[in-house]
Amino acid sequence: MTIATLIDKQDTAEIIRDQIAALLALETAAQVKLANTAGKSTPSEWKFRVFQERANPWEEVPGVPIVNVWWDNSTFDGAASNIVERQKSSTIYNLDCYGYGRSSDNPAGGHHCGDQSAAEEAQKAVRLVRNILMSAEYTYLGLRGTVWRRWIDSISIFQPQQDNQNVQHVVVARLAFRVEFNEYSPQVVAETLDLLTVDVLRTEDGEIVVEADYDYTA
Repeated sequence: MTIATLIDKQDTAEIIRDQIAALLALETAAQVKLANTAGKSTPSEWKFRVFQERANPWEEVPGVPIVNVWWDNSTFDGAASNIVERQKSSTIYNLDCYGYGRSSDNPAGGHHCGDQSAAEEAQKAVRLVRNILMSAEYTYLGLRGTVWRRWIDSISIFQPQQDNQNVQHVVVARLAFRVEFNEYSPQVVAETLDLLTVDVLRTEDGEIVVEADYDYTA
């Protein structure tokens, strides 16, 4: 017997990844507007670009921090699940916040180091991302009834590599974001029973034990 229905859906893990990316894109635009309203001299300080499932997002035009949202791994809790329909998942999404820095002359003397600027840009982006996703407004990431819990596992800083070498003047702050939710699998589709036929069973001495047909058509 094969599955009766076409598996034509996204898993919950994919839906949540897309939701995280959408919320970040929405909120960075909203923060820029709030910075304008507050009279900040550089509202662009609250701007970052959002991508998902990209391998080398720093190849985009530099100048604005980049956040890349990607699904890292999922584990499943058998004790909180059932073997038929529902599997409780704990999934890690990595939110890689890329900062790009340029070296420049300092009017007061010396110069601004590009690697330092890159680190500060990455840290600024991860600060915004953490505050957005852990805000009270997004306790359930806008998916109440689907998301059980969201939490930050860790934040780590590193330089991305290309061809086994560090990428110049690019620093990444990786926020490991854990979300707990249910995944669901296809179920048996009930069918209307028209006729039930019971097989004939015989004992060793040949006696008929059961023999019956039940017609359910009306």
